[in-house]
Amino acid sequence: MALQANDIRKGMVLLFEGAPCKVMEFRHHTPGNLRAMVQTRLRNLLTGNSFEHRFRSNDTLDRVVLEQQAMEYLYSDGTHHHFMNTETYEQVSLTEDELGDAAQWLMPNLKIEVEFYNGTPIGVSLPSSMELTVVTTEPVMKGATASNSNKPATLENGVTLYVPPFIVEGEKIKVNPAEARYMERVK
Repeated sequence: MALQANDIRKGMVLLFEGAPCKVMEFRHHTPGNLRAMVQTRLRNLLTGNSFEHRFRSNDTLDRVVLEQQAMEYLYSDGTHHHFMNTETYEQVSLTEDELGDAAQWLMPNLKIEVEFYNGTPIGVSLPSSMELTVVTTEPVMKGATASNSNKPATLENGVTLYVPPFIVEGEKIKVNPAEARYMERVK
């Protein structure tokens, strides 16, 4: 599937020099009276290496569509994270490097989409939201409202993120794992 460099967005997977590369960051740039360009930070999904590349705005690129399979996260053995297809019971494993930031969000029995390129697992697609319990955070301050003075909270999976001051320990919250961001309280 072909697209113009101007259509690049974060999270897309492009075929670059024969390898699938995920767009980690991008920025459109038009310097003075020179031609427009798109500055990107790409991560090679086969090797895990990140690098920067500048595309001309009229460059044509091939977008890679990854095959996704619904799987369940089983466990980590210290070097690999193991997943199982709940229909075929086939198991695959990915390293910490292949998972990147997604590894910190994995919990046993989590249903997740594992991404495959030419039949080889290369990463996961995190859900758009997760409901997790706050394990530790500072106590509620008197008169605290939803202001800009957020406080750190550690969740049941060990991830620490900032939450509004009225959130207390033991409370369930909804978070966006892709951005490590608090969304709302779970009623």
